[in-house]
Amino acid sequence: MKSILVILCTFLLLKCQLVFCQQKQETATGKLFIIGGGDRSAELIKTLVSTAQLNSKDYIVVLPMSGGEPDSSFHYIKIQLAQACNNIIANLNFTKDKIDDKLWIDSLKKSKLIFITGGQQTRFMESVSNTPVFEAIHFAYKHGATIAGTSAGAAVMPEFMITGSELTDTVYRATFRKVHPDNIEFTAGLGLIKSAIIDQHFIIRSRYNRLLSAIEKFPTYICIGIDEATAIIVNGKKVTVTGESQVVVLSNPKNLKVKDGLIKMDNLRFSIYTAGDTFNLK
Repeated sequence: MKSILVILCTFLLLKCQLVFCQQKQETATGKLFIIGGGDRSAELIKTLVSTAQLNSKDYIVVLPMSGGEPDSSFHYIKIQLAQACNNIIANLNFTKDKIDDKLWIDSLKKSKLIFITGGQQTRFMESVSNTPVFEAIHFAYKHGATIAGTSAGAAVMPEFMITGSELTDTVYRATFRKVHPDNIEFTAGLGLIKSAIIDQHFIIRSRYNRLLSAIEKFPTYICIGIDEATAIIVNGKKVTVTGESQVVVLSNPKNLKVKDGLIKMDNLRFSIYTAGDTFNLK
C-alpha cells in the first residue's frame, strides 16, 4: 500500500511539473507596438494598423486610464485611427465601477488591437493591477492581438516599469541630473516584455542618465530608449524600428561597480537605430 502511494505521489508530481513546463513554454502570438510619445504621423498610425492585420470584423479598444482627461485622450487617437481604417473604435475607460464589467472584459479579450494612451503610467497600473483587465490584456496578447501604447502607454509594457521618479530627489525632472545607484524608481508594469526596460521621449528629453541608472539596476537586461514620433514593433524576440527619429539601446555592461557612491562600468554596448533597423531581445 505504501509503495502504491509513493508511485502515485511521484506520478502526480511529474504531471504537475510537465504542466508547469508546458505553461511556461507557451508564448504570445501577438505583437507590441510601442511609441515613444509626441506627435504620431499618419504614416506611423498606418504602420500600426498594418501591424495589427485587422479584418473588417475586428475592432479596436482604447484604454485611456493613464490620462488625466480620458475622454480627450480617446478623442485624439480615435481621429487618427479612423483615418487609417474603417474598424469600430471603442473607448473602454475602466473606472472602479467598470473594472469587473464582464461585457467590457470580454470585449477587451477579443479585441485585435488595444491602444494604451499617454498620461501617467502609475495611474494606469494602479487602475489595472490585480484586476480582470490585466488578465484580459494578457489573454488578448497571447491570442494574437497587437498591444500598442504611447508615452505612459509605452512605459507600462515591461515587467519592471520606470515611474519617472528619483528615489534620492523629491523634485521631478524630465531627465536625471546624476547617475547614482539606487536612484531610479521601478514598480510593476504589465509584463508584456521580459528582460527589457523601456523609456520614452528619449532623445528629445535627453534621458541617458535615466537609462544608465536603469542598466545599473538591471545589468542583464536590454534598456531601450524610444524617441518621440518613433516606435518599436516587437514580434517575439525580433524588434523593428519605425517612425521619424531614433531608438537607443544599452546592454551588456562590463565591470559594473559602485565606488564612492558613483556608478562605473566598461564597454557598455551602445546602439542607435532608425526606421527599418532590427535588433533582438534577450
